[in-house]
Amino acid sequence: MTPSQILAAAIAGEPAPRIPVFCNLLDHGAGLLGMRAKDYFADGAAVAEAQLRLLKLYGHDNVWSLHYVGKEAELLGCREILFADDGVPNVADFVIKNLDDIAKFEVPADITLLPAWQSMADCLRILRAEVGGTHPICAYITASTTLPAILMGMDKWLELFLLGPFDLRDELLSKCSAFFRQEIAALRAAGADVLVYSTPFGSPAFVSRKQIENLVLPWMKRDLADGVENVVYYCGMAPFNDVIDWVFDELDIRTHYISPLADLAEAKRLIGARGLTCGVIDDIKMIHWTPEQTRAEVKRILDIGKPGGHFLFGNGVMPLAVPEANIRAMVDAAFEYGRLE
Repeated sequence: MTPSQILAAAIAGEPAPRIPVFCNLLDHGAGLLGMRAKDYFADGAAVAEAQLRLLKLYGHDNVWSLHYVGKEAELLGCREILFADDGVPNVADFVIKNLDDIAKFEVPADITLLPAWQSMADCLRILRAEVGGTHPICAYITASTTLPAILMGMDKWLELFLLGPFDLRDELLSKCSAFFRQEIAALRAAGADVLVYSTPFGSPAFVSRKQIENLVLPWMKRDLADGVENVVYYCGMAPFNDVIDWVFDELDIRTHYISPLADLAEAKRLIGARGLTCGVIDDIKMIHWTPEQTRAEVKRILDIGKPGGHFLFGNGVMPLAVPEANIRAMVDAAFEYGRLE
């Protein structure tokens, strides 16, 4: 079976030789190709080549079209990204510097015509040609309630989100949701078939359950009005067990990327055969673990999640500081302990 077929079997609860094994290596490509980060991320063909090389190197199941989260800010007018060869790119120029900028902020009519989209389109075109249909191609989309954090800064966004002025908050959210719907459609059309819906504001660890239901849910429904096929509920590694039933009932999202801070056994019980539980290793701790400790943690996760099927093993966003031996130990152990036959 191909990795895509194994993923489909896990979702449906059908027989397969093993569980799906995801390994998210977003920041490792530049070093692998011997390129400076700024040059690497500007070249979609390079990003695709690195993803394919990493796939061959470690043997996991998935590839990524995501360059970095700030790419969405670039599509919306950000003029400067701070690149580091030993870390994650960050937004260095906020699109919205004060509340007056919200009225002037406009979503492009067609993001696929923008120069900032081209590297993503190039990456997806190559990935689709090389592994489309055989390996899951992952894309990342920031929810409308979270996107303003990279447009104006988290502190200003939290103040506006919670304290108002609420007419400006809703104007900004409306524009961000319109962008989201355009972006997810463009990613689907370009070949992405696993769509990670990044919604930290959908976690009770971030805002209250009441705020999620009253403030966040309406915008989630607007974001996802065109369908939730292949959408993954992801809260930026924040736990969300308390809203799993609610996500099923209100959004009908059936794949849940569980935080390593959450009780995995509880999450598996809540999701059951209704959907796919994604058990996630704490790859921050992997920085300091030995390969043996990494293998032991993989086994612990799979001992909890594998019984009954409907399970996927994955990591968060693997830091560059994680030793290569630990990455290899993680993937190898997931294949070994994830066998179903």
